[in-house]
Amino acid sequence: MTALACIGFGYSARHYVAEFGSRFARVIGTTRDPHKIAGEPVELFMFEGEYRSDELHRALADVSHLLISAAPGEGDDPVLPVLGGDIAAAPGLQSIVYLSSTGVYGDHRGGWIDETTPTVPAHSRGGARVKAELAWQALGRERNCPVAILRLGGIYGPGQNAFVRLLAGRAHRIDKPGHVSNRIHVADIAQAIESAFARCYEGVVNVTDGSPASPNEQIEYAAELLGIDPPPLMPFDEAKRRLSPFLMSFYEGCARVRNDKLKRELGVTLRHPDYRTGLQALLAAGFEPEPASDA
Repeated sequence: MTALACIGFGYSARHYVAEFGSRFARVIGTTRDPHKIAGEPVELFMFEGEYRSDELHRALADVSHLLISAAPGEGDDPVLPVLGGDIAAAPGLQSIVYLSSTGVYGDHRGGWIDETTPTVPAHSRGGARVKAELAWQALGRERNCPVAILRLGGIYGPGQNAFVRLLAGRAHRIDKPGHVSNRIHVADIAQAIESAFARCYEGVVNVTDGSPASPNEQIEYAAELLGIDPPPLMPFDEAKRRLSPFLMSFYEGCARVRNDKLKRELGVTLRHPDYRTGLQALLAAGFEPEPASDA
């Protein structure tokens, strides 16, 4: 029996399961919110801090595919200390996919980088990601199970995009000349996860659109499509005073991330190869906000 466990049943995991979940005989997920357990399209179990339910312990014994999207905090990976023993003991485990971030690369002053580029995170969150990647790769070697590390660009898609932020008054244009970043539509993340599972892939792959651009350009283009004015340009020093450290952390590193390996080794043909095609598709389909999720 094929069984998928999504540790952190959040935004990316939900979209993967919606498209590809039917190929598994059983799909389980974890949540930190007991109110979400009823009414979900998968079997959800509580997992919070050091607590994991007995039902989750039993379910992990039958897992064949494991998707990890629970993000580390400021310290270590939150999953392995609690569930690592259960995962390592699962007799039918075939493949692990760990969702990481291109933030692990740090600042390269807008230069092009790929999977061979050393990781020098620009902030503590990126450092925690690097530690988590290494820990999951170590478990894979111990268990003789392939581990795919998918380093995601800035995620957007239905419910989480520039249109929603603009209409809610949460979009910002920050004056930092030369700053660029990569994005990835959640539908293309789902494709990458499925390909990694199907190939039992082992290694690191950048999952980005391969078309780096200024965050301001994305906001301006979304505003143009909506027929509204973009928000005023905010000086960088003012943004550091007014906006959250989490939001500003995305401006601490600047790099152009290549996605050749995604296309060559995972065989992914991007549905949305740049933010323009992605935003056009979202506008055509509607863009109602989705409820908050675990990851």
